[in-house]
Amino acid sequence: MLSQRALDRRTNQGIALDNTDVPISTNYINQISASSGITVMAKSKWLNALHIRGSITDIQALTNFTFIDHITYANHSLNVRIENPITSETHKNQKVKNKFEIQVNYNYGTSANQVQMLNTHLLHQQNFTGQGKIIAILDAGFPGVNTQMPFQRLRDNNLILGGYNFPDRNNNIYTRNQHGTMVLSTMGGYVDNQLVGTAPDAQYYLFITEDVNSENPVEESYWVEAVERADSLGVDIINSSLGYSDYDEPNYSYSYAQRNGQVGFASRGASMAFQKGIVCVVSAGNEGSTSEPHIGIPADASNILTVGSVTSTEAYSSFSSIGPSIDGRVKPDVAARGSNATVSNSSGNIIAASGTSFSSPILAGSVASFWSALPNLTAAQVIDFVKQSADQYTTPDIYKGYGVPDFQLALTLTAENFTNNAAVKIYPNPFTNVLTIDLSSNNVEVFSIYNQLGQKIYTTKISTQNNIIDLSNLNSGVYFYEVTNQVKGKLIKK
Repeated sequence: MLSQRALDRRTNQGIALDNTDVPISTNYINQISASSGITVMAKSKWLNALHIRGSITDIQALTNFTFIDHITYANHSLNVRIENPITSETHKNQKVKNKFEIQVNYNYGTSANQVQMLNTHLLHQQNFTGQGKIIAILDAGFPGVNTQMPFQRLRDNNLILGGYNFPDRNNNIYTRNQHGTMVLSTMGGYVDNQLVGTAPDAQYYLFITEDVNSENPVEESYWVEAVERADSLGVDIINSSLGYSDYDEPNYSYSYAQRNGQVGFASRGASMAFQKGIVCVVSAGNEGSTSEPHIGIPADASNILTVGSVTSTEAYSSFSSIGPSIDGRVKPDVAARGSNATVSNSSGNIIAASGTSFSSPILAGSVASFWSALPNLTAAQVIDFVKQSADQYTTPDIYKGYGVPDFQLALTLTAENFTNNAAVKIYPNPFTNVLTIDLSSNNVEVFSIYNQLGQKIYTTKISTQNNIIDLSNLNSGVYFYEVTNQVKGKLIKK
Protein backbone atom coordinates (compact mmCIF):
# COMPACT_ATOMS: atom_id res chain seq x y z
CA MET A 1 0.00 0.00 0.00
CA LEU A 2 2.88 2.37 0.78
CA SER A 3 6.49 2.32 -0.36
CA GLN A 4 9.32 2.42 2.15
CA ARG A 5 9.99 6.01 1.14
CA ALA A 6 6.38 6.93 1.92
CA LEU A 7 6.68 5.25 5.31
CA ASP A 8 9.97 7.06 5.96
CA ARG A 9 8.35 10.42 5.15
CA ARG A 10 5.69 9.76 7.76
CA THR A 11 8.25 8.63 10.32
CA ASN A 12 10.47 11.66 9.75
CA GLN A 13 7.54 14.03 10.21
CA GLY A 14 5.89 12.19 13.09
CA ILE A 15 2.82 11.22 11.04
CA ALA A 16 1.00 8.10 12.18
CA LEU A 17 -0.62 5.61 9.83
CA ASP A 18 -4.40 5.54 9.99
CA ASN A 19 -7.46 4.17 8.22
CA THR A 20 -7.09 6.62 5.33
CA ASP A 21 -3.93 4.75 4.32
CA VAL A 22 -5.94 1.58 3.76
CA PRO A 23 -7.50 1.06 0.30
CA ILE A 24 -11.25 0.73 -0.14
CA SER A 25 -12.37 -2.87 0.21
CA THR A 26 -12.19 -4.71 -3.10
CA ASN A 27 -15.41 -6.46 -2.12
CA TYR A 28 -17.19 -3.08 -1.93
CA ILE A 29 -15.82 -1.98 -5.29
CA ASN A 30 -16.80 -5.24 -6.93
CA GLN A 31 -20.36 -5.02 -5.63
CA ILE A 32 -20.75 -1.47 -6.93
CA SER A 33 -19.19 -2.38 -10.29
CA ALA A 34 -21.61 -5.27 -10.69
CA SER A 35 -24.65 -3.11 -9.98
CA SER A 36 -27.06 -2.48 -12.81
CA GLY A 37 -26.20 0.55 -14.96
CA ILE A 38 -23.19 1.59 -12.85
CA THR A 39 -19.66 2.31 -14.14
CA VAL A 40 -16.84 2.94 -11.65
CA MET A 41 -14.59 5.71 -13.01
CA ALA A 42 -12.16 6.33 -10.13
CA LYS A 43 -11.62 5.72 -6.44
CA SER A 44 -10.10 7.45 -3.41
CA LYS A 45 -8.96 5.71 -0.25
CA TRP A 46 -8.31 9.05 1.50
CA LEU A 47 -11.83 10.32 0.93
CA ASN A 48 -13.33 6.81 1.14
CA ALA A 49 -15.19 7.31 -2.12
CA LEU A 50 -15.86 5.95 -5.59
CA HIS A 51 -16.54 8.15 -8.61
CA ILE A 52 -19.33 6.46 -10.54
CA ARG A 53 -21.59 7.11 -13.52
CA GLY A 54 -25.16 5.93 -14.07
CA SER A 55 -28.77 7.00 -14.16
CA ILE A 56 -30.28 8.68 -11.12
CA THR A 57 -32.44 5.62 -10.49
CA ASP A 58 -29.51 3.20 -10.66
CA ILE A 59 -27.36 5.44 -8.46
CA GLN A 60 -30.08 5.84 -5.84
CA ALA A 61 -30.45 2.05 -5.73
CA LEU A 62 -26.91 1.85 -4.33
CA THR A 63 -28.17 3.08 -0.96
CA ASN A 64 -29.46 -0.46 -0.44
CA PHE A 65 -25.87 -1.46 0.29
CA THR A 66 -25.22 -1.10 4.01
CA PHE A 67 -21.62 0.01 3.37
CA ILE A 68 -22.72 3.08 1.41
CA ASP A 69 -22.67 6.08 3.71
CA HIS A 70 -24.03 8.71 1.34
CA ILE A 71 -24.11 9.73 -2.32
CA THR A 72 -23.12 13.13 -3.64
CA TYR A 73 -24.17 14.07 -7.17
CA ALA A 74 -22.08 16.24 -9.47
CA ASN A 75 -25.33 18.09 -10.16
CA HIS A 76 -25.65 20.12 -6.96
CA SER A 77 -29.40 20.54 -7.30
CA LEU A 78 -29.85 16.81 -6.68
CA ASN A 79 -27.99 16.81 -3.39
CA VAL A 80 -30.89 17.65 -1.10
CA ARG A 81 -32.01 14.00 -0.98
CA ILE A 82 -28.78 12.03 -1.22
CA GLU A 83 -28.20 10.67 2.29
CA ASN A 84 -28.39 6.94 2.78
CA PRO A 85 -31.33 6.38 5.13
CA ILE A 86 -29.32 3.61 6.76
CA THR A 87 -26.73 6.10 8.05
CA SER A 88 -28.62 9.42 7.74
CA GLU A 89 -25.37 11.40 7.60
CA THR A 90 -25.44 14.66 5.69
CA HIS A 91 -22.44 15.52 3.61
CA LYS A 92 -21.18 18.43 1.58
CA ASN A 93 -21.36 18.24 -2.18
CA GLN A 94 -18.52 18.49 -4.67
CA LYS A 95 -17.93 19.64 -8.25
CA VAL A 96 -15.26 20.83 -10.61
CA LYS A 97 -13.61 22.55 -13.59
CA ASN A 98 -10.11 22.76 -14.80
CA LYS A 99 -8.85 25.60 -16.85
CA PHE A 100 -5.37 26.60 -17.84
CA GLU A 101 -4.55 29.26 -20.40
CA ILE A 102 -1.10 29.85 -21.82
CA GLN A 103 0.36 32.42 -24.20
CA VAL A 104 2.66 31.56 -26.30
CA ASN A 105 26.76 29.13 -11.81
CA TYR A 106 24.19 28.10 -14.55
CA ASN A 107 23.83 30.12 -17.67
CA TYR A 108 20.15 30.81 -17.15
CA GLY A 109 19.70 32.81 -20.31
CA THR A 110 16.19 34.22 -20.64
CA SER A 111 15.06 32.11 -17.67
CA ALA A 112 17.35 34.10 -15.35
CA ASN A 113 14.67 36.49 -14.14
CA GLN A 114 12.18 33.82 -13.06
CA VAL A 115 14.88 31.97 -11.10
CA GLN A 116 16.65 35.00 -9.63
CA MET A 117 13.40 36.71 -8.61
CA LEU A 118 13.07 34.01 -5.95
CA ASN A 119 16.82 33.96 -5.18
CA THR A 120 16.75 30.30 -6.14
CA HIS A 121 20.01 30.83 -8.05
CA LEU A 122 21.70 31.47 -4.69
CA LEU A 123 20.58 28.02 -3.54
CA HIS A 124 21.96 26.55 -6.77
CA GLN A 125 25.30 28.24 -6.10
CA GLN A 126 25.38 26.38 -2.78
CA ASN A 127 24.66 23.11 -4.64
CA PHE A 128 21.05 22.89 -3.45
CA THR A 129 19.35 21.94 -6.70
CA GLY A 130 16.54 19.63 -5.61
CA GLN A 131 18.66 16.52 -5.22
CA GLY A 132 17.06 13.88 -3.02
CA LYS A 133 13.56 15.32 -3.44
CA ILE A 134 10.79 13.88 -5.62
CA ILE A 135 8.20 16.05 -7.38
CA ALA A 136 4.98 14.69 -8.87
CA ILE A 137 3.44 16.74 -11.67
CA LEU A 138 -0.30 16.42 -12.28
CA ASP A 139 -1.09 17.79 -15.72
CA ALA A 140 -2.52 17.31 -19.21
CA GLY A 141 0.30 15.46 -20.99
CA PHE A 142 4.04 15.28 -21.51
CA PRO A 143 4.77 14.82 -25.26
CA GLY A 144 8.40 15.37 -26.20
CA VAL A 145 9.80 14.83 -22.71
CA ASN A 146 11.15 11.44 -23.84
CA THR A 147 12.79 12.82 -26.99
CA GLN A 148 13.55 16.56 -26.91
CA MET A 149 16.85 18.12 -25.92
CA PRO A 150 15.67 20.37 -23.02
CA PHE A 151 14.85 17.17 -21.12
CA GLN A 152 18.00 15.25 -22.09
CA ARG A 153 19.68 16.01 -18.77
CA LEU A 154 16.71 14.53 -16.89
CA ARG A 155 16.82 11.41 -19.04
CA ASP A 156 20.60 10.99 -18.83
CA ASN A 157 20.50 11.19 -15.03
CA ASN A 158 17.44 8.92 -14.69
CA LEU A 159 15.52 11.69 -12.95
CA ILE A 160 12.16 10.77 -14.50
CA LEU A 161 10.94 7.91 -12.33
CA GLY A 162 7.75 7.08 -14.21
CA GLY A 163 4.12 8.06 -14.08
CA TYR A 164 0.62 7.14 -15.21
CA ASN A 165 -2.06 8.27 -17.64
CA PHE A 166 -5.31 8.25 -15.65
CA PRO A 167 -7.79 9.28 -18.40
CA ASP A 168 -6.51 6.52 -20.73
CA ARG A 169 -5.75 4.08 -17.90
CA ASN A 170 -2.31 3.18 -19.26
CA ASN A 171 1.37 3.98 -18.78
CA ASN A 172 1.73 6.20 -21.87
CA ILE A 173 2.67 9.53 -20.31
CA TYR A 174 4.44 11.05 -23.32
CA THR A 175 1.19 11.89 -25.06
CA ARG A 176 -1.84 14.19 -25.01
CA ASN A 177 -1.49 17.95 -24.40
CA GLN A 178 1.93 19.64 -24.20
CA HIS A 179 0.91 21.77 -21.20
CA GLY A 180 2.62 19.36 -18.80
CA THR A 181 5.76 19.39 -20.92
CA MET A 182 6.03 23.14 -20.57
CA VAL A 183 5.33 22.95 -16.83
CA LEU A 184 8.06 20.35 -16.30
CA SER A 185 10.55 22.47 -18.27
CA THR A 186 10.39 25.29 -15.70
CA MET A 187 11.55 22.87 -12.99
CA GLY A 188 13.72 20.27 -14.70
CA GLY A 189 14.50 21.70 -18.14
CA TYR A 190 18.09 22.46 -19.10
CA VAL A 191 19.42 24.28 -22.17
CA ASP A 192 22.67 26.10 -21.47
CA ASN A 193 22.29 29.88 -21.66
CA GLN A 194 18.58 29.57 -22.51
CA LEU A 195 16.61 27.68 -19.87
CA VAL A 196 17.52 26.26 -16.47
CA GLY A 197 14.75 24.93 -14.23
CA THR A 198 14.43 25.75 -10.56
CA ALA A 199 15.02 22.11 -9.52
CA PRO A 200 17.31 20.61 -12.17
CA ASP A 201 18.40 17.69 -9.96
CA ALA A 202 15.08 16.70 -8.40
CA GLN A 203 13.38 13.47 -9.46
CA TYR A 204 9.99 13.49 -11.15
CA TYR A 205 6.83 11.44 -11.55
CA LEU A 206 4.58 12.52 -14.42
CA PHE A 207 0.84 11.97 -14.03
CA ILE A 208 -1.80 12.82 -16.63
CA THR A 209 -5.07 13.65 -14.90
CA GLU A 210 -6.48 16.21 -17.31
CA ASP A 211 -8.61 15.55 -20.39
CA VAL A 212 -8.56 18.76 -22.43
CA ASN A 213 -11.40 17.53 -24.65
CA SER A 214 -14.05 18.13 -22.01
CA GLU A 215 -14.59 19.56 -18.54
CA ASN A 216 -16.05 16.88 -16.30
CA PRO A 217 -15.89 16.12 -12.56
CA VAL A 218 -14.14 12.83 -13.24
CA GLU A 219 -10.94 14.81 -13.82
CA GLU A 220 -11.02 15.86 -10.20
CA SER A 221 -11.29 12.23 -9.17
CA TYR A 222 -8.33 11.39 -11.42
CA TRP A 223 -6.50 14.21 -9.66
CA VAL A 224 -7.10 12.72 -6.22
CA GLU A 225 -6.13 9.26 -7.47
CA ALA A 226 -2.84 10.70 -8.73
CA VAL A 227 -2.14 12.45 -5.43
CA GLU A 228 -2.72 9.19 -3.58
CA ARG A 229 -0.43 7.38 -6.02
CA ALA A 230 2.20 10.07 -5.47
CA ASP A 231 1.93 9.62 -1.72
CA SER A 232 2.35 5.86 -1.95
CA LEU A 233 5.50 6.36 -4.05
CA GLY A 234 7.09 8.61 -1.45
CA VAL A 235 6.77 11.91 -3.31
CA ASP A 236 7.73 15.06 -1.37
CA ILE A 237 6.17 17.81 -3.50
CA ILE A 238 3.20 17.92 -5.86
CA ASN A 239 2.78 20.57 -8.53
CA SER A 240 -0.58 20.97 -10.21
CA SER A 241 -1.13 23.71 -12.75
CA LEU A 242 -4.78 22.76 -13.08
CA GLY A 243 -7.89 24.37 -11.65
CA TYR A 244 -11.59 23.63 -11.44
CA SER A 245 -14.50 26.06 -11.38
CA ASP A 246 -16.73 25.72 -14.46
CA TYR A 247 -17.87 22.48 -16.08
CA ASP A 248 -19.42 21.72 -19.44
CA GLU A 249 -22.56 20.94 -17.45
CA PRO A 250 -23.23 24.20 -15.54
CA ASN A 251 -24.95 22.39 -12.68
CA TYR A 252 -21.64 20.71 -11.89
CA SER A 253 -19.72 24.01 -11.59
CA TYR A 254 -18.44 25.57 -8.38
CA SER A 255 -19.67 28.93 -7.17
CA TYR A 256 -17.34 31.23 -5.27
CA ALA A 257 -19.41 30.52 -2.16
CA GLN A 258 -18.23 26.89 -2.33
CA ARG A 259 -14.52 27.72 -2.44
CA ASN A 260 -13.76 27.24 1.22
CA GLY A 261 -11.36 24.31 0.96
CA GLN A 262 -14.00 21.90 2.30
CA VAL A 263 -16.33 21.37 -0.68
CA GLY A 264 -14.11 20.66 -3.67
CA PHE A 265 -13.10 17.02 -4.02
CA ALA A 266 -9.60 17.96 -5.19
CA SER A 267 -9.29 20.57 -2.43
CA ARG A 268 -10.02 17.95 0.19
CA GLY A 269 -7.49 15.65 -1.47
CA ALA A 270 -4.85 18.39 -1.42
CA SER A 271 -5.40 18.97 2.29
CA MET A 272 -5.06 15.23 2.90
CA ALA A 273 -1.74 15.25 1.05
CA PHE A 274 -0.47 17.84 3.52
CA GLN A 275 -1.55 15.59 6.38
CA LYS A 276 0.65 12.88 4.84
CA GLY A 277 3.68 15.21 4.83
CA ILE A 278 3.54 16.42 1.21
CA VAL A 279 3.87 20.03 0.07
CA CYS A 280 1.21 20.75 -2.58
CA VAL A 281 1.91 23.68 -4.91
CA VAL A 282 -1.06 24.74 -7.02
CA SER A 283 -1.63 27.48 -9.58
CA ALA A 284 -4.10 30.18 -8.54
CA GLY A 285 -5.82 30.26 -11.94
CA ASN A 286 -6.08 32.71 -14.81
CA GLU A 287 -9.47 34.26 -14.11
CA GLY A 288 -8.32 37.58 -12.66
CA SER A 289 -9.74 39.60 -15.56
CA THR A 290 -13.09 37.77 -15.71
CA SER A 291 -16.43 38.42 -14.05
CA GLU A 292 -15.58 35.74 -11.46
CA PRO A 293 -11.91 36.51 -10.69
CA HIS A 294 -11.37 34.31 -7.63
CA ILE A 295 -9.16 31.26 -7.15
CA GLY A 296 -10.75 27.92 -8.00
CA ILE A 297 -10.42 24.31 -6.85
CA PRO A 298 -8.04 23.06 -5.39
CA ALA A 299 -6.39 26.48 -4.99
CA ASP A 300 -8.76 27.16 -2.09
CA ALA A 301 -7.37 24.27 -0.02
CA SER A 302 -5.83 24.83 3.40
CA ASN A 303 -2.17 24.10 4.13
CA ILE A 304 -0.96 24.26 0.52
CA LEU A 305 0.94 26.87 -1.47
CA THR A 306 -1.39 28.53 -3.98
CA VAL A 307 0.70 30.57 -6.41
CA GLY A 308 -0.35 33.73 -8.22
CA SER A 309 1.47 35.37 -11.11
CA VAL A 310 3.67 38.44 -11.34
CA THR A 311 5.59 40.10 -14.17
CA SER A 312 9.36 40.37 -14.54
CA THR A 313 9.23 43.41 -12.24
CA GLU A 314 7.15 41.57 -9.61
CA ALA A 315 3.98 43.51 -10.51
CA TYR A 316 0.68 41.66 -10.29
CA SER A 317 -0.31 39.94 -13.56
CA SER A 318 -3.82 41.09 -14.43
CA PHE A 319 -4.91 37.58 -15.45
CA SER A 320 -3.92 35.98 -12.13
CA SER A 321 -6.89 34.81 -10.04
CA ILE A 322 -7.37 36.66 -6.78
CA GLY A 323 -8.33 35.79 -3.23
CA PRO A 324 -9.36 35.42 -0.59
CA SER A 325 -11.04 32.06 -0.15
CA ILE A 326 -14.71 32.51 0.66
CA ASP A 327 -13.94 31.90 4.36
CA GLY A 328 -11.41 34.73 4.39
CA ARG A 329 -8.05 32.92 4.27
CA VAL A 330 -5.14 34.54 2.42
CA LYS A 331 -5.14 33.38 -1.19
CA PRO A 332 -3.07 33.16 -3.24
CA ASP A 333 -0.43 32.28 -0.67
CA VAL A 334 2.55 33.55 -2.65
CA ALA A 335 3.49 34.66 -6.16
CA ALA A 336 6.15 33.96 -8.80
CA ARG A 337 6.68 34.94 -12.41
CA GLY A 338 3.93 33.80 -14.75
CA SER A 339 3.92 36.60 -17.33
CA ASN A 340 6.13 35.69 -20.30
CA ALA A 341 7.87 32.90 -18.43
CA THR A 342 10.61 31.01 -20.27
CA VAL A 343 9.58 27.41 -21.05
CA SER A 344 10.21 24.60 -23.50
CA ASN A 345 7.40 23.29 -25.70
CA SER A 346 7.00 19.70 -26.92
CA SER A 347 9.18 20.42 -29.96
CA GLY A 348 12.07 21.45 -27.76
CA ASN A 349 11.79 25.13 -28.67
CA ILE A 350 12.46 27.66 -25.92
CA ILE A 351 9.53 30.07 -25.93
CA ALA A 352 7.74 32.59 -23.71
CA ALA A 353 4.37 31.64 -22.24
CA SER A 354 2.08 33.19 -19.65
CA GLY A 355 -0.19 31.86 -16.93
CA THR A 356 -0.18 30.83 -13.30
CA SER A 357 0.47 27.43 -14.88
CA PHE A 358 4.12 28.48 -14.87
CA SER A 359 4.37 30.54 -11.70
CA SER A 360 3.33 27.42 -9.79
CA PRO A 361 6.07 25.03 -11.02
CA ILE A 362 8.73 27.75 -10.89
CA LEU A 363 7.82 28.04 -7.21
CA ALA A 364 7.52 24.27 -6.70
CA GLY A 365 11.00 23.66 -8.08
CA SER A 366 12.35 26.35 -5.78
CA VAL A 367 10.68 24.60 -2.85
CA ALA A 368 12.47 21.39 -3.86
CA SER A 369 15.86 23.12 -3.98
CA PHE A 370 15.19 24.75 -0.60
CA TRP A 371 14.02 21.46 0.94
CA SER A 372 17.09 19.68 -0.43
CA ALA A 373 19.18 22.04 1.71
CA LEU A 374 17.23 21.05 4.83
CA PRO A 375 15.75 17.62 4.06
CA ASN A 376 14.58 16.98 7.62
CA LEU A 377 12.10 19.85 7.69
CA THR A 378 8.45 18.88 7.85
CA ALA A 379 6.01 19.92 5.14
CA ALA A 380 4.44 22.37 7.59
CA GLN A 381 7.80 23.96 8.32
CA VAL A 382 8.64 24.26 4.62
CA ILE A 383 5.36 26.02 3.89
CA ASP A 384 5.78 28.30 6.88
CA PHE A 385 9.32 29.36 6.00
CA VAL A 386 8.38 30.02 2.37
CA LYS A 387 5.58 32.34 3.49
CA GLN A 388 7.80 34.06 6.08
CA SER A 389 10.37 34.85 3.42
CA ALA A 390 7.88 36.57 1.12
CA ASP A 391 8.05 40.34 0.71
CA GLN A 392 4.45 41.01 1.80
CA TYR A 393 4.41 38.64 4.74
CA THR A 394 3.21 41.25 7.23
CA THR A 395 0.78 42.91 4.79
CA PRO A 396 -0.75 40.24 2.51
CA ASP A 397 -3.24 41.24 -0.18
CA ILE A 398 -5.75 39.54 -2.50
CA TYR A 399 -3.46 39.76 -5.53
CA LYS A 400 -0.09 38.33 -4.48
CA GLY A 401 -0.93 36.96 -1.03
CA TYR A 402 2.16 37.09 1.14
CA GLY A 403 4.13 38.16 -1.93
CA VAL A 404 7.21 36.88 -3.74
CA PRO A 405 9.31 34.49 -1.63
CA ASP A 406 13.06 34.87 -1.13
CA PHE A 407 14.46 31.37 -0.79
CA GLN A 408 17.84 32.56 0.44
CA LEU A 409 16.02 34.42 3.23
CA ALA A 410 14.00 31.26 3.91
CA LEU A 411 17.29 29.41 4.35
CA THR A 412 18.49 32.14 6.72
CA LEU A 413 15.26 31.99 8.71
CA THR A 414 15.61 28.25 9.19
CA ALA A 415 19.19 28.66 10.37
CA GLU A 416 18.11 31.23 12.93
CA ASN A 417 15.25 29.07 14.13
CA PHE A 418 17.26 25.88 14.46
CA THR A 419 20.94 26.71 15.06
CA ASN A 420 20.53 29.17 17.92
CA ASN A 421 18.36 26.85 19.97
CA ALA A 422 21.20 25.54 22.14
CA ALA A 423 21.55 28.74 24.18
CA VAL A 424 18.27 30.56 23.58
CA LYS A 425 14.80 29.59 22.40
CA ILE A 426 12.66 32.46 21.15
CA TYR A 427 9.06 31.73 20.22
CA PRO A 428 6.75 32.13 18.50
CA ASN A 429 8.56 33.55 15.51
CA PRO A 430 6.73 35.14 13.70
CA PHE A 431 4.88 36.55 16.71
CA THR A 432 1.82 38.73 17.18
CA ASN A 433 2.31 40.59 20.48
CA VAL A 434 4.05 38.48 23.10
CA LEU A 435 7.48 36.87 22.83
CA THR A 436 8.82 34.13 25.12
CA ILE A 437 12.57 33.66 25.59
CA ASP A 438 13.88 30.45 27.17
CA LEU A 439 17.47 30.58 28.43
CA SER A 440 19.68 27.56 28.95
CA SER A 441 21.42 29.19 31.93
CA ASN A 442 20.27 30.97 35.08
CA ASN A 443 22.17 34.15 34.19
CA VAL A 444 20.47 37.51 33.71
CA GLU A 445 20.86 38.47 30.05
CA VAL A 446 20.26 41.62 28.01
CA PHE A 447 17.79 41.24 25.15
CA SER A 448 17.83 43.92 22.43
CA ILE A 449 15.87 44.53 19.24
CA TYR A 450 17.17 46.47 16.23
CA ASN A 451 15.33 47.79 13.19
CA GLN A 452 16.49 47.15 9.63
CA LEU A 453 18.71 50.26 9.77
CA GLY A 454 20.64 48.70 12.65
CA GLN A 455 19.20 51.12 15.23
CA LYS A 456 18.50 49.72 18.70
CA ILE A 457 14.80 50.28 19.39
CA TYR A 458 14.22 48.08 22.43
CA THR A 459 16.25 46.56 25.24
CA THR A 460 15.41 44.77 28.49
CA LYS A 461 16.88 42.32 30.97
CA ILE A 462 15.64 38.74 30.91
CA SER A 463 16.08 35.65 33.08
CA THR A 464 14.51 32.25 33.48
CA GLN A 465 11.98 33.82 35.86
CA ASN A 466 11.38 36.95 33.75
CA ASN A 467 11.26 35.74 30.15
CA ILE A 468 7.97 36.96 28.65
CA ILE A 469 8.04 40.24 26.73
CA ASP A 470 5.06 42.28 25.55
CA LEU A 471 5.87 43.87 22.19
CA SER A 472 2.34 44.89 21.25
CA ASN A 473 3.53 48.47 20.64
CA LEU A 474 5.98 47.32 17.98
CA ASN A 475 4.88 47.82 14.37
CA SER A 476 4.59 44.83 12.06
CA GLY A 477 7.79 44.05 10.20
CA VAL A 478 11.19 42.34 10.21
CA TYR A 479 13.60 43.04 13.08
CA PHE A 480 16.90 41.74 14.44
CA TYR A 481 17.53 40.59 18.00
CA GLU A 482 20.60 40.08 20.14
CA VAL A 483 21.06 38.37 23.50
CA THR A 484 24.07 39.75 25.47
CA ASN A 485 26.28 40.09 22.39
CA GLN A 486 26.11 36.34 21.81
CA VAL A 487 23.02 34.98 20.10
CA LYS A 488 21.64 36.96 17.14
CA GLY A 489 18.82 36.44 14.67
CA LYS A 490 15.72 37.78 12.94
CA LEU A 491 12.26 38.40 14.34
CA ILE A 492 9.08 38.84 12.34
CA LYS A 493 6.09 40.58 13.87
CA LYS A 494 2.81 39.86 12.15
